[in-house]
Amino acid sequence: MLKKLKDIKIYGLIYTVASALLIIGLSVVYFTEERLLPYQYNVGLDSLGALVCAALFFGCMKQKGDGSRIFRVLIVLVCTCFTVNELMILTAFKPEQRVICFIFCLLSKLIDLAMIYLFYFYVRATLGFEGKFAKVVYKILPILLAVQTLILFLNIFFPVTFEVTAQGVYQETSINIIEEVFLAVAAITTTILIIRSHSPVNQKVAVLTFIFLPIIEYVVMLEGAFGEASQYAIVLMSLIIMYCVVFNYKSNKLAATETELNMATEIQTGVLPSVFPAFPGRTEFDLHASMDPAKEVGGDFYDFFMIDNDHLALVIADVSGKGVPAALFMMSAKIYINDHAMWGGTPAEILERVNKLVCANNKAHMFVTVWLGILEISTGKLTTSSAGHEYPIINVNGKYELFKDKHGMAIGAFEMAKYTDTEIQLKKGDSIFVYTDGVAEATDANNQMFGTDRTVDALNAVFAGVSQKEVLAGVRAAVDAFVKEAPQFDDLTMLGLKYNGPAKTEDDQ
Repeated sequence: MLKKLKDIKIYGLIYTVASALLIIGLSVVYFTEERLLPYQYNVGLDSLGALVCAALFFGCMKQKGDGSRIFRVLIVLVCTCFTVNELMILTAFKPEQRVICFIFCLLSKLIDLAMIYLFYFYVRATLGFEGKFAKVVYKILPILLAVQTLILFLNIFFPVTFEVTAQGVYQETSINIIEEVFLAVAAITTTILIIRSHSPVNQKVAVLTFIFLPIIEYVVMLEGAFGEASQYAIVLMSLIIMYCVVFNYKSNKLAATETELNMATEIQTGVLPSVFPAFPGRTEFDLHASMDPAKEVGGDFYDFFMIDNDHLALVIADVSGKGVPAALFMMSAKIYINDHAMWGGTPAEILERVNKLVCANNKAHMFVTVWLGILEISTGKLTTSSAGHEYPIINVNGKYELFKDKHGMAIGAFEMAKYTDTEIQLKKGDSIFVYTDGVAEATDANNQMFGTDRTVDALNAVFAGVSQKEVLAGVRAAVDAFVKEAPQFDDLTMLGLKYNGPAKTEDDQ
């Protein structure tokens, strides 16, 4: 099984190139026979068409956005049509190969159905279809496709719409028109949906060429002789037009979006404290934090700030959702927590005030889990409160262990939620590690999660006495080693603090 999309792209490119070389090789070897001389025009189109498919596939390998994968599959199918057409011609008029010729004819017709069906999904993804009519079409087309496919397969047992005669000649039946039912319905309904879409006119015209150019070719070729390579050349031409118009528009739009996301990333990074050591003059504690968003911008955040000369606030949070909406919600939540912590109160009281404020202005119905701690530096007393966040991991006896504190509801979930304070007495050398679920829920290629047990083990595997920066780096290395090349689906944020004891006075010295 191919686990990487880039591998699928590479194999698609190899396939299109190999198909072109196969057609050229077959034409050199076999198409000098007298019976095949009338098909030299088709052979030339098949060869050129497959080569163009390979070039087009290479050109769109780096394309992103809606419909890009479907577009690449359409290219592969058109390339397959050229190859099957070549093999169909090669086995025609040879009675001993009539069964093979029949298989290629059937395969060609099935690919035609697949192409028009995938084309519908392509324009649905790129242009966007709305309304009741779009919902009806979405339900009807799969049914018609299944019926049409069944009719084609019935030709294996008796000639319903076509046959390959004992002389190896393709021949249609008198009711061959029923093969066109699905194609006609799909073409008409998709055309209506394209016209009714809110996309730019140039995009509508570009995608409509996939429908109308083959129709024009069908009429010009006197009802379109089956097996003519020109019909696939026309389809390929329409793909090129769509590539030039639709993908260029999407690429420009995507580039503008990426620029905005990069700016959002810089803004988000700028609001998180990122200079370490954070408080160079304070020797009572060692503090470090990091955030790696799964997307350009994420919903996780951490914060730390001095409430007064003897109290340090620590915050780590995880907003529901991803992307720009989560980042905007994150920034407002961060400001609320910071402001209310400076006003005073215990962590539970601060979270209650912030929760009421967020619920009163939460039209998007988003929420955020928060762990808030306030360290009394002179005594080592750490008062914490959790709004549905992950359990902290503490080291108060020389070994990291999961600390199951009491949880309240996430901020923004329920206006009347209550929160509980928990006190942890830190001694010299004790430390605490807080994180978001992106750490424990990091997943490998087999869908196995890293988990809190491995997180605790990773912390205990770090050498004693190292800085908190190295502690966090050790956990991240353990996560990376576990997930290997699997993609990161969630933001990964960590904060670590080690208490070094109260500052030494002149009397102590």
